[in-house]
Amino acid sequence: MALQNITVIGAGTMGNGIAHVFAQNGFTVTLVDVNARQLEKAIETIGKNIDRQIAKGTLTEEQKQQTLSHLSIQTDIAKGAAQADLVIEAATENTELKLAIFKQLDEAAPVTAILASNTSSISITKIAAVTKRPERVIGMHFMNPVPIMKLVEIINGYATGQEVIEQIVTLSKQLGKVPCVVNDYPGFIANRILMPMINEAIYSLYEGVAAVEAIDTVMKLGMAHPMGPLQLADFIGLDVCLSILNVLHTGFGNAKYAPCPLLVNMVTAGKLGVKSGEGFYRYLPGIKELVVSNQFKN
Repeated sequence: MALQNITVIGAGTMGNGIAHVFAQNGFTVTLVDVNARQLEKAIETIGKNIDRQIAKGTLTEEQKQQTLSHLSIQTDIAKGAAQADLVIEAATENTELKLAIFKQLDEAAPVTAILASNTSSISITKIAAVTKRPERVIGMHFMNPVPIMKLVEIINGYATGQEVIEQIVTLSKQLGKVPCVVNDYPGFIANRILMPMINEAIYSLYEGVAAVEAIDTVMKLGMAHPMGPLQLADFIGLDVCLSILNVLHTGFGNAKYAPCPLLVNMVTAGKLGVKSGEGFYRYLPGIKELVVSNQFKN
């Protein structure tokens, strides 16, 4: 069965990026969010991101109009999913919210539709268990920023059917992405490896081993990482990092995944990184260069 009608649930950073990529590749896309203003902002963001592609010479103005013509918006999940061949949920990384959404989608989407989650850590098997179609539930974990990053981490739930896996692998390639299939264990592969590294960098700061800039510089220049782990944590969102580490810690019952107390305190204080304007670095209006947060200055 061809997957042509795509519904994306959630119009935040990941949702609008996923909608952008599908629309740009000729799919019919419905972007769903309960917040109408968030949907308007998402379409504005997609337009601006396409303008950047035009400026770089990778897209034309005509292709921009074609991409936008493939997009529609909807505030009602049931209506948005009614004609979908594939639904991709890209809501906040909150287990109860995702389970509630998948219960709705299972009722609203055609019985033939594949239901996918962009979750970065939550069990696909657990999500699939609240539906009547666990064999048609799968993980499609895109990387941020979606239009640029090539990887799609495809996660098999316990009951995910082989035909569904093959369809999603093929679809990912149609988007110009590189699919990597993994099995459903806490953190999958990307975050099972990434989050302990970020947590260890935070512990190194917490224990006074090195300062923020030194930690990030060592990893950038010594390990050829494009961004240091503390800056990357700010970019991901410290609340998201904490949530994923808690999933790992609970899922494996291993103390090595326990989040650093400094990370817990920063999230409690509302220092979430880029989204709040401050984390390990400051991201306030007028600041053009990366500036270490006052909290960590000598």
